[in-house]
Amino acid sequence: MAPADTIGVGLVGYGLAGRSFHAPFLEAVDGLRLAAIVTADPERRVRAAEEHPDTDVVGSVDELLDRSDVDMVVVATPNRFHVPIGLRALAAGRHVVVDKPIAMSVSEGETLIDAAAAAGRLLSVYQNRRWDGDFRTIRRLIAAGALGPIDSLESRFERSSQVGPEWRESAIEAGGPLRDLGPHLVDQSLILFGPARRVWAQADRRRRASEVDDSVFVAIDHESGVRSRLWMSLIAACSGPRFRLRGVAAEYVKDDLDAQEGQLLGGMRPHAPGFGEEVPEKWGRLHRADGSIERVPTEPGRYEAFYELLRDAVRTDGPRPVDPIESLRVLRVLEAAERAVTSGTAQTVADG
Repeated sequence: MAPADTIGVGLVGYGLAGRSFHAPFLEAVDGLRLAAIVTADPERRVRAAEEHPDTDVVGSVDELLDRSDVDMVVVATPNRFHVPIGLRALAAGRHVVVDKPIAMSVSEGETLIDAAAAAGRLLSVYQNRRWDGDFRTIRRLIAAGALGPIDSLESRFERSSQVGPEWRESAIEAGGPLRDLGPHLVDQSLILFGPARRVWAQADRRRRASEVDDSVFVAIDHESGVRSRLWMSLIAACSGPRFRLRGVAAEYVKDDLDAQEGQLLGGMRPHAPGFGEEVPEKWGRLHRADGSIERVPTEPGRYEAFYELLRDAVRTDGPRPVDPIESLRVLRVLEAAERAVTSGTAQTVADG
């Protein structure tokens, strides 16, 4: 029997996000219990039952919300369902986590935030890349002043992907790399350097029969004076550096992605030895102005920190791991980038 203060969680969706980026941590973090998984797909229902034998698998959100052992609902569905399911769960008195992006539009996101406030329930957004090891390393270097005053950030999520039937390739789902990968890159840049003042962007559709732009570039002028340059691609046979952070005294260059995604997709679980750790050969490099180069150990990645902080926020009414207002700011930048693509001109960002 679970302790009295254990938080029962219902997970909606058992695709890539639900299966690999939520369920493992909902089971690994003390104080949380994965009570039920919602999926209507027959194959996924079988897989979920096999992989989580102590968890009930149900076919609808209604069934989930009828349960008395679900205190929190995690929405890991295609983008257009984030707000409708989130609103239903809040109205039923549950705390809510939605995957990124928070909503299809800023106005939808505001509706969800207002509903959480009215219900007196906790709302957070799964921006797990705040706990990437390389991003944690960058924050450490900036805090230590290792690069001197910061000039600019280059950040990339680039991969090669064929056009397929999944929802991330669908225009109606707001698919494509800007809405799928962009929330991570924009969120990280705003965390590091503060609000965006102006945004410029380019986007192209290169793959035959693609419904979504598959090559995107976004440039952000931050109010702090730092500039962020962000690349998202589905046609990159060879990706550029994951990070290139330029300071007046030094540059930090990191080539490879954080290890956690690959480990999770390979079946590794959060408490396994070595989870979140990176081999020395993949550490980033600090290039100093005097020509010297130093290998920089990568901080361990810690996606579980999101759910640890969330648990504590529910128990103590403490700070959420991700304030939804911050995710709304990310969405404002994404919408500004879309306007810039259409207009061909830089767009200002209103922080409402």
